[in-house]
Amino acid sequence: MWSTIEGPRALFDRAVVHMLREGILLPARITTLTRLISEVRRAEHARLYRTLAERAGPQLRARLAELLQVPADRRVSELERLRTAPTRASGRVMVAELHRVAEIGGLGAGAVVTEPVPAVKLTALARYGLASKAPTLRDLEGDRQAATLLATVRHLETSSVDDALDVLDLLITSNLLARAERAGKAEQLRTFPRLRKAARTMASAVEVLMSAPEATEDRLVSLVEVWKAIEEVVPREKLASAVETVAAFVPTTDDDAAAEWRAELVKRYRTVQGFIELLLEVIRFRAVEAGTGVLAMVRAAAAMAKSRRRYSPGDITAHDALITGSWRPLVYRNPDVPEGQIDKAAFVLCAVMHLHHALRRRDVFAEGSERWSDPRARLLDGDAWQQARPRILTSLELEVEPAGHLAELAGALEGAYTRVLDGLGANTAVQFVGGRLQLEKLGAAEEPPLMKELRSLVDGMLPRLDFPELLLEVFDRTGLPDDFTHISGADASMEDFGVSLAALIVAEACNVGLVPIEKPNVPALTRARLLQVDQGYLRGETIAAANARLIAAQAELDIVACWGGGHIASADGLRFVVPVQNLHTGHNPVYFGRQRGATWLNVVNDQVMGIGGLVVPGTLRDSLFILDAIHNLDGGPKPETVVTDTASYSDIVSGLFAICGYQFSPRIADLADTRLWRTNTRAVYGPLEHMSRHTVRLDKIRAHWGDMLRVAGSLTMGTVRAYDLIRMLSADGRTTGLGEAFAHYGRIFKTLHLLQFIADEGYRRMIGTQLNVQEARHRLARKIAFGNRGQLRQRYREGLEDQLGSLGLALNAVIWWNSLYLDATVKHLREQGFPVTDEMCARLSPIQYDHINFLGRYAFSRADVAGGLRPFHDGTHQSA
Repeated sequence: MWSTIEGPRALFDRAVVHMLREGILLPARITTLTRLISEVRRAEHARLYRTLAERAGPQLRARLAELLQVPADRRVSELERLRTAPTRASGRVMVAELHRVAEIGGLGAGAVVTEPVPAVKLTALARYGLASKAPTLRDLEGDRQAATLLATVRHLETSSVDDALDVLDLLITSNLLARAERAGKAEQLRTFPRLRKAARTMASAVEVLMSAPEATEDRLVSLVEVWKAIEEVVPREKLASAVETVAAFVPTTDDDAAAEWRAELVKRYRTVQGFIELLLEVIRFRAVEAGTGVLAMVRAAAAMAKSRRRYSPGDITAHDALITGSWRPLVYRNPDVPEGQIDKAAFVLCAVMHLHHALRRRDVFAEGSERWSDPRARLLDGDAWQQARPRILTSLELEVEPAGHLAELAGALEGAYTRVLDGLGANTAVQFVGGRLQLEKLGAAEEPPLMKELRSLVDGMLPRLDFPELLLEVFDRTGLPDDFTHISGADASMEDFGVSLAALIVAEACNVGLVPIEKPNVPALTRARLLQVDQGYLRGETIAAANARLIAAQAELDIVACWGGGHIASADGLRFVVPVQNLHTGHNPVYFGRQRGATWLNVVNDQVMGIGGLVVPGTLRDSLFILDAIHNLDGGPKPETVVTDTASYSDIVSGLFAICGYQFSPRIADLADTRLWRTNTRAVYGPLEHMSRHTVRLDKIRAHWGDMLRVAGSLTMGTVRAYDLIRMLSADGRTTGLGEAFAHYGRIFKTLHLLQFIADEGYRRMIGTQLNVQEARHRLARKIAFGNRGQLRQRYREGLEDQLGSLGLALNAVIWWNSLYLDATVKHLREQGFPVTDEMCARLSPIQYDHINFLGRYAFSRADVAGGLRPFHDGTHQSA
């Protein structure tokens, strides 16, 4: 119990299983075991609270208790103020967030040694402290209050640093860079008429010059004659003015393409000057070798920003290598700055831009942060890696020495080329037009006889019902509410808890809020009850546990085996506009217009169940998050094949998927310009020769194999995020040595995938079918989340995650219910003599919703599940 946070029901089940397995006599009455478990839990909680309270000490306990008081000039407690995250980005907000970081860190909770308390216990206490109101925490017993506040403030130390850096990131990208780029473009448009006029003048002069007769042995052409001809068209003074205009507005080098927006950016120096010194004082930045120069430059810039002295080029000699491109004239040759001095504002802005890029690459990182920390430090190392390595290598079927593994891959690659070339004659889908490979699009697969009639019968038989009724039936048949434990760890004990929970899921998933749901005359549907259940029970881990139950329950239905075994999954994003202030959203005019939005990246298996998902700000390269989503599934078997669209395609991503044991199978939109890779430099691949000229560098893989295994183990164990690793391995077009090794490793599997894609129609059809399943689920999601025009109005990341998690649970509930009744209809039709085959069942989809009413009525009435299934819509009943 000390290392887990299981509730009493889960502990009771485990105790019964243990006693049966060990042959221990069960107590005569169930209350005996229940009482024993309650006593053990009380003792364990008392030990936890006492340990943390003692470690905190009296002075820290007093400071923590003061957080629960409401100052005379404020309306909320100090704890509420400190745990309120920002929702927008500006220079003033940045300063306020840095003060918040300093204030939380100044309490001293982070200095408390909490061992031997497990991290999972601290997380559970922090979750309770973050979700509970100050009066509730004030009423807690002394040790419990101190322990809860200690865990809460320690969590806030990390989250506040993350929040501050999120504000910095959004401030730079949206407020500074975006506005500077817009202003730069506006300046370009403003100067365009002058530039066009000058260019036309110069063109007239050059035209005269080009038409002048060439000099010969018999005739010389003097410069005076040429100028006389030019001045007849364009006066010399006018031409000189045109040359000056063009020289002023046209960059002297290609590197100056960003000169306009950088010049506009320097004008926003005051925004950065207000927080750069405080940023370095409050947040402890560290850097790897590639970021040490950037960090030194930022420290020098912070010192300059607070100083009134003037600086010369000699003062920044150490940072000259980082002042590149159009930054150089801005820093060194500003005409508004006296001769021999630098433009301090331009230098500071240049340093901040480098800091921003380095933070995103994780060359510079923040101590005490979660999202902006150093991914290298999270990789398994030392004793931890040595202990985990045998188990991880066994599970991934890899060896410490790569020679045998790479030889096997090289043989598989050569065999794949041979199979494709041998089958080209019979493969009518492949054509070579002008030496470029073209693949015929797949048409619709031929359907079995009577398939249309079967669909019509099934559609007519599915019972009609309202969405709340469906949820309550799913709850009663699966016991789903049991997975929703309180944030304190206790099980739900309130009457009609399932009704309140179903109402909340309807409110969140349908995006309609509580107003259409609440009913003052129904105890389970009063606003107070709904808010109580929302704050105490509906959160990420309980939603994940409920999804796991649904996934397992659906897999037990007979018809589901016709759809797949759960070993194929797809990942794709569903976009939502978020019209309110939220740091964890982003711009993309294609999906969000002029507003901001977020992407719900979800994973769906071939049994049509959602098995995991996460929220991505804006549309920030969804492919960077797919592996994280796959490694954090709610339930179901581990997928062997992961299908995505073409946008998720990269060599490093392929390499990371492959070394973690997944077959990465993106849909290829156009094969004509796709590269194939080889390991055999002497082989001749006939029509594929022009596509396969590039060679996989096996030597680079061998050189980094040890680190590659460590990365795979760390990803498998969940100690590091794939998103951070990919950003670290490849950023701004530059790839590290380890990144190159993963890219070459990925190219082997990418080529194997492409060759199978070319040769195997069944493989292509599988990919297309799975992506169609994903798109159909997205259509159902849009049908459910109809409220507020499908826009989300959550101001915090946690709110987005909980609402979209509720939507995912609602989707799975609909899929489970449809699967249950599809299974029943198929069995009933077979009993009636209709020849339903497994092939026909495979074409029936549980993604149907015409028989479910999501609109208008929210009556939470239960079906009598004890009497079996609902009667079919056509009036027939299932057989007994």
